[in-house]
Amino acid sequence: MLQLKYYSCELPFEYPFETAHGRKTHQPSLITSLGLGEYTGYGEAPAITYYNITVPQMIESLEAKRGLIERYALTDPHRFWHFLHHLIPGQHFLTAALDIAGWDLWAKLNRKPLYQLLGIKWENPPMTDYTLGLDTPANMIAKMAAHPWPIYKIKVGRPDDIDMLSAIRANTNAAIRIDANEGWTFDETKKLLPELHQLNISLIEQPLPRDEYEAMKELKAISAIPLFADESCRTEDEVKKCAESFHGINIKLTKCGGITPALRMIKEARLLGLKVMMGSMNESTIGTAAIVNLMPLLDEVDADGPLLLKEDLADGLSYEQGVIKLSGGTGLGIKLSGKLL
Repeated sequence: MLQLKYYSCELPFEYPFETAHGRKTHQPSLITSLGLGEYTGYGEAPAITYYNITVPQMIESLEAKRGLIERYALTDPHRFWHFLHHLIPGQHFLTAALDIAGWDLWAKLNRKPLYQLLGIKWENPPMTDYTLGLDTPANMIAKMAAHPWPIYKIKVGRPDDIDMLSAIRANTNAAIRIDANEGWTFDETKKLLPELHQLNISLIEQPLPRDEYEAMKELKAISAIPLFADESCRTEDEVKKCAESFHGINIKLTKCGGITPALRMIKEARLLGLKVMMGSMNESTIGTAAIVNLMPLLDEVDADGPLLLKEDLADGLSYEQGVIKLSGGTGLGIKLSGKLL
């Protein structure tokens, strides 16, 4: 029988983190563990307010289905995901935490790092960015000075975005990608595109509200900068919708339901000619390690969650100027540390 455990955490950010969706000083997260004999797998689901997901809600669902989950015979993580998909339908965040834990456990049982278990060769993984939340230009420049990095991801969505980005560009030659989190209108984006191109912006994430696929088609036709879907591509049934409207998609494990559907999304995106990015939702090293194990399959990655937090929950990832290395351990390649010990 599986042994199911969970932990509720409030992880403080180094700096208050603000996007077009709001501001927060802590990241609430649910950590799940699935044990079998001497082995334990771990997963993580950060709670995101604008998706109306809370840790207490996930715990309530987990307790309601505890018996069925613990009696599940884990013989294949793909089948485990389908079991969860029907057991807790529509609860992608919780499903993701359990799916990641299942894959971690299965890889440990097979004594392999997860990427090896998945048949992924560790070749040419992309570098991660470092994210700067919305703030004053002076504060954002100070954060860059404190965290020199080859790629920055800048949150945007205010009337003074160009002034802010111009100030940042004047202080760095690093690659800059921006994320509007649905914060712009079509007319605003169309007007900004030439100025953003002059500022050498390398990538734009989700400029318009998620359902504006037709308007995004028009922007894609005129944009010299790659446009990536985030909120427009939450789950695998939305990948095809993005093919004509975006140059690429940003997959979030928490939003799509975990590693299992993410692998299918990557495969479909490639068939449709889309670039593939995978993004952080401010996970600790536990959830971030699940992203990192898939990096050789990606064109771009935003896996900086642990860099943005004051406290972490595990060891196993090392960061150096955008390059992330795994520990070499089995499963996700992590060991618990800090408050979970």
